[in-house]
Order: sequence, then C-alpha cells, then structure tokens
Amino acid sequence: VDDQDRHIELNYRPLGVVGIITPWNAPVNLALGPLVSALYTGNTVILKPSPYTPLTTLKVGELLNEIFPAGVVNVLAGGDELGAAMTAHLGLDKISFTGSVATGKKVLASAAATLKRVTLELGGNDPAIVLSDVDPKAVAKKIFFASFVNSGQVCMAIKRIYAHDSIYEELCDALVEEAKKAKVGNGLDPATELGPVQNKMQYDKVVGLIADTKNAGAKFLAGGEIPPGPGYFLPPTLVTDIADDSRLVQEEQFGPIVPILKFSDVDDAVRRANDTRYGLSGSVWTKDVKRGAEIAARLEVGTAWVNQHRATSAFVPFGGAKESGLGRQYSALGLKSYMEPEVVSIAKR
Repeated sequence: VDDQDRHIELNYRPLGVVGIITPWNAPVNLALGPLVSALYTGNTVILKPSPYTPLTTLKVGELLNEIFPAGVVNVLAGGDELGAAMTAHLGLDKISFTGSVATGKKVLASAAATLKRVTLELGGNDPAIVLSDVDPKAVAKKIFFASFVNSGQVCMAIKRIYAHDSIYEELCDALVEEAKKAKVGNGLDPATELGPVQNKMQYDKVVGLIADTKNAGAKFLAGGEIPPGPGYFLPPTLVTDIADDSRLVQEEQFGPIVPILKFSDVDDAVRRANDTRYGLSGSVWTKDVKRGAEIAARLEVGTAWVNQHRATSAFVPFGGAKESGLGRQYSALGLKSYMEPEVVSIAKR
C-alpha cells in the first residue's frame, strides 16, 4: 500500500534455527528439500536423520560444512530421545518433520509448548482410480512401479488401486505379469528393480499385514509368500477380494503389498478413495484428460495427478490434507513457511 497517508510494505525475515527430522526410506532426498528451503531463506539448521540411516546424511553434512561457515549446517545422529529434545527445545524456531502420522502428532504436541512453527509431511494411503476407457496393458507398468517403487516404502506410492469392473480382470492380469517380471534382490545388483524392506521393524509390520490379509480371506494374485534366507526381502504382492474396512485398505502398509478393488460407479470410487484419514496424494487414469482432471479435483488430497503418479516439482507446493500433514514444502509457498512475515507501516503525515 502506498497512498497519501501511509506507505505499507510486507517483509520476510528468517525464523532463526530450523530443526529438520527425516525418515529412513529416502534419507538424502527427504532431507534436501527442507534443508535447501531453510538455508535459502537465511536460517541455520540442525538436521537429525533416522537412526536406521544416519551415514548418508552425515556425509551430506560433511560436504556442506566444506562450503558453509561453521554452525550453519549441523547434523546430529541419535534416537527418538534426540528428536523429542529438538521439538521441545526453546532454541529452535521451527521443526520440519517427515515421517509417520503417529510420530507427527507427537512432534506437533511437543512443539506446541513453545509455539514453534511446524511443517509435517506425513504418511499417505494414495488411491489410484482407473476408469473404464483405459488400455490396461498400456497403464499397468506405470501403475505397478508407482505402487512398488522402493518396495512400497514411499509416502506417495499408490497404496490402493480402484479399477472399473469392465477392465478389472484385464488390469489384474497385466499387473500380475509386471509382478512376475520384477526382479527383487540386492540393491548393489544393477539388474535389481525392487530391494528389501529397510529394517526389521517395518519388515515385521508388513509380514503381519500379509498374515492378517490372508486370515481375512482375501485372494492373493501375486506374492504373499515369505522367502527363506537372510535379508528382509518380500515379493511384490497383489491382493483382491478384500473388504474396504480391512487393515490393508485402511492403513498405510509402507511395503510391497497392494489391494486392487473393483468399482462400477465413479462417484462410489471417489467416495471410497476419500474414505480414509489420509490425504497425501492420489491419481486418476483415463484417456479423457478433461474428465480425469474433474475427478482428480474431487480427491481429498494435497496433490492429485492424471495419468501419472509421484510426479513432483520444486516449483509447486507438496504436502498432505487430513492427517497426512500440516503445511507445504517447496515452491514460494513452502519457502515462506521458513520465514516470519512482518508488516512495516510508515505514516506520511
């Protein structure tokens, strides 16, 4: 505002010290987003990696400290007690947390005592709605790898597939073929497409979910067996004939098991896709892009895609609706969350 009475401007200043707490499934990638945002906006950083994957993050800190002055980037490795100390500490002005919904709620509750700013990127239970006009064989590979990338250990992987009944069987068959072709093995082997579950805690959770799904009477089209031998390896597992209120449909599995559900009415598919406490992202698959966009806009998520999934950009905000998060990362909107807005109003007379 600049009129005869006053000049008013809006300025942004750094918050100060930003604490960043990152998960184990993509330790470097998920650290760099908030790290770059915090540094770009003039803050200093205390970065805590997951105790399952500290070494790569410590290396990132070592490299950055060759560039930045001492004390600008600090990497502290430790367990849950370190994260709790950071969220409650008076010297931190903001917490950026990426991880599970349950832990995110603890972070928010702890940070409330000092009213520090919080950005939460939490879990997802992403639906993919596949309409009747698609060629199942043409989309199967994209849907398969959007579901099983990193063996399903991605917050925005497809976690539920809703397929129109007219193409349901054909899509199931095409996805099973992709599962048969996918090579599961050591990540050091260049031919490997899907690696292991990252740690025993998560492995036991997924194995328990497989057992629960079998006990519920669901049909396993692919996978479902527990391979013998060392390592936390599980084959890509596809499940049908499963109820909407089952654990596999309602919870975030964060592992290589995905249900395929049938629908005949698009409105019903959207309702079922939205019938969850999660709201990170989702996708619609169709030859009619305009209709796909209209349906995507009805999904209660932070990001909705048409004929793709997991396609992100640093130029648009990313984050979750419902219990999938609070605030946004990336873009101008995300950057502003690392700054404090201040209005300066100057009288002219």
